[in-house]
Amino acid sequence: MTETVFTNARVVLPDEVLEGTVVVRDGKVFEVIEGSVAGPAEDLDGDYLIPGLVELHTDHLESHYLPRPGVAWPAVPAVMAHDAQIAAAGITTVFDALRAGSFEPGDRSAREAMSLCSAIFEAQDSGRLRAQHFIHLRCELPCADTADSAEMTAQAGPLHLISIMDHTPGARQFVSIDKFREYYLGKKLILPEHMDGYIAVRQEMQAKHAAANKQAILAMAERLGVRLASHDDATEAHVEEAIADGVAIAEFPTTREAAQAAHRNGLAVLMGAPNVVRGKSHSGNISAVDVAASGHLDVLSSDYVPSSLLPAAFRLAETVPGMSLPAAMRTITLNPARAAGLGDRGTIEPHRRADMVQVRVKDGIPAARRVWREGQRVM
Repeated sequence: MTETVFTNARVVLPDEVLEGTVVVRDGKVFEVIEGSVAGPAEDLDGDYLIPGLVELHTDHLESHYLPRPGVAWPAVPAVMAHDAQIAAAGITTVFDALRAGSFEPGDRSAREAMSLCSAIFEAQDSGRLRAQHFIHLRCELPCADTADSAEMTAQAGPLHLISIMDHTPGARQFVSIDKFREYYLGKKLILPEHMDGYIAVRQEMQAKHAAANKQAILAMAERLGVRLASHDDATEAHVEEAIADGVAIAEFPTTREAAQAAHRNGLAVLMGAPNVVRGKSHSGNISAVDVAASGHLDVLSSDYVPSSLLPAAFRLAETVPGMSLPAAMRTITLNPARAAGLGDRGTIEPHRRADMVQVRVKDGIPAARRVWREGQRVM
């Protein structure tokens, strides 16, 4: 038996913050004790001790695999670099979002999802990674190759979450075509003189491929027993469609109406932590803080900034009336674990995995000082 004692900590439990001690045995929480203890122990110097963060949707791996246009980094080292940044953010469980579906012929990130999936499992199986990694497959319904790409990625390793996406201009995230123009022109993805033609092509792709792709993806998810997430629901009708499809998680609803309908119908409502930190959506949709204030927020995701989870949770506790720090922390720990069907983590309680993070707040900014996964220090 191996035992480690963590004392002089502000332990964030599901419903309270306890000044106390946590005893870990053989990688699991054995006991939570009020007050500090004497003897051999890790003294946390009054810092917070929180559960390891659970991240359900991060696109961050792509930035390590394709760091520059035309440059593909070796896949396993790219995964390792991504993992190091994930762990430094306090994330001990991460669902890496790989993409099925290519909008452009040269879109390597979607075409090579199978290679990245294989690299993740190779790095994990060889003990190179700090966090535990799962695969979240983002399926872009309008693309011609989505169904085939999804099947190929599923052959490379087990999928644990599938999200159904449609980024067509005039739909869901980009209900406002003006916002679509602003986003793509702002990122310099399309020249202004080509924008109208590009919009027409994207809308034609949706009309041609989306329905068949959706049918194929839903069938694959049922066959493999994989949980489903909807993406960018904008209306109550979108939510009703998601429920009919068997969806469990509503990712990034774009309106108050959609967030309320999803929450009312038992879907886990997931919003972006960068949205909370910035105080607004980058694409002009509903504020995640407003969703939290209305009582409809369940899960935060770091999306494209891994380090956003901790400050977002603290910000919610500071700014949303009636939201305690434990409730805010549940959005990045226990709630995403439950939404993903992982009942062994997300809380510091006996018999759960000892995935934990020591957090110090200075000048209002929280930072992960040390990170443990199953009782072993990984950062």
